[in-house]
Amino acid sequence: MDSLILRTAARVIMPLQLAFSIVLLLRGHNEPGGGFIGGLVAACGIALHGVAHGIPAARRLLRVPPQMLIGLGLFLAAASGFAGVFAGLPFMTGLWGGSVPTLVAGELKFGTPLLFDTGVYLVVAGVAVLMVFSMAEDD
Repeated sequence: MDSLILRTAARVIMPLQLAFSIVLLLRGHNEPGGGFIGGLVAACGIALHGVAHGIPAARRLLRVPPQMLIGLGLFLAAASGFAGVFAGLPFMTGLWGGSVPTLVAGELKFGTPLLFDTGVYLVVAGVAVLMVFSMAEDD
């Protein structure tokens, strides 16, 4: 699609979507949000860029293949589960470290649930972007 209005709007909306997806990720285990919806919002931002500027431009923006996001996300989610095992606790036991106050996401607590949510975020974003790229490039 070749629309000046869409390209201009996408230039403003896409970074806001990506920033909002991070906010959703970070506040997910305390309030509504989390890795799943954050990943979907991020994928929508990449898809918007792809519609406005073309799929090759969206691939360049992403900088890594979507399959790499999926693999990294699965690794992070699994690693968060094994952290409890290495501490002598059951699989997927939440381990907590420190916390940092933030302006938009309340108090950010570091721990394995955040690591798991980050893995889910990457998997969902990778799968959704891969589906969008596949459908857009289908001949």
